[in-house]
Amino acid sequence: MTVLFRDPVHDGATDPTLIRHRDTGAWWMFYTARRAGHDGAGVEWVHGTDIGIAVSTDDGAHWEYRGIARGLEYEAGRNTYWAPEVLWHDGTYHMYVTYLTGIRADWSGPRHILHYTSADLEHWSFVSRLELSSEKVIDACVWPLPPEAGGGWRMWFKDEADGSTIHAADSPDLFSWRPIGRALEGEQAHEGPTVLAHAGAYWMLTDCWDGLLVYRSTDLTHWERQPGAVLAGENPAHHAVAIGQGDDAGLLVYFTQPEPDSAPRRSQVEALPLAVVDGALTPLESGALPPLRADLTVPLRGGTAH
Repeated sequence: MTVLFRDPVHDGATDPTLIRHRDTGAWWMFYTARRAGHDGAGVEWVHGTDIGIAVSTDDGAHWEYRGIARGLEYEAGRNTYWAPEVLWHDGTYHMYVTYLTGIRADWSGPRHILHYTSADLEHWSFVSRLELSSEKVIDACVWPLPPEAGGGWRMWFKDEADGSTIHAADSPDLFSWRPIGRALEGEQAHEGPTVLAHAGAYWMLTDCWDGLLVYRSTDLTHWERQPGAVLAGENPAHHAVAIGQGDDAGLLVYFTQPEPDSAPRRSQVEALPLAVVDGALTPLESGALPPLRADLTVPLRGGTAH
């Protein structure tokens, strides 16, 4: 395991996603900046959060804090932004981010996914609030659909109004979205889906709050669950992003709370190599972390298709 980043302001970096800057070649990490030191009531510390940014100019070896994403203000007042999904397509960066009004001391209230666009990853413009399967949707993950599936895009997200299961929606253009129902029928509660293409299959990982569940599909519609959970047990992995890296499968970037007894709110972003071992997608806990390779990432992460 390699520790990639700790937020120097609030010490609560969670829900990371990575993308390569098309012009500079640097890697940008967007994440939920939880306020680990906040002393308010209940769960106020996980609300009122900005989307933090860290940047690496050496292929992921070192990360420098770059402040927060600008231009996301949707309504007046101090509000809550969680779980960014950032991708590049046809000259434009897109962000899908979870939004809640205000700073709440409990888990009440509606949650929505907002869509923004940018030309440079620094300046963001609001596009729309997505109308999905309910008024309690969070944690978007977006992936291009292959031609045999009709093309366009698929989004997976958590619907808390339906037992915190993973739902999906389809889009022809990244702007208009049509909900298509549960993506993982009959499954347990979980969140934070991320998708990876490797070895002739698609792989989805979700956060079950005790490690990550893994699913395999050949068509992005029918998914088979891999037995058990990866990175479970003491200090389990949460809300990951999988970055494709060609024949080596890729990198798994996730967050943990490494001091559950002394500092249970503190979190950090970690990474491990990924490989398919005996047909199962497996984080290599004893492996060295390779540099991020832009030439092998899929287009939505800002690299070149492979």
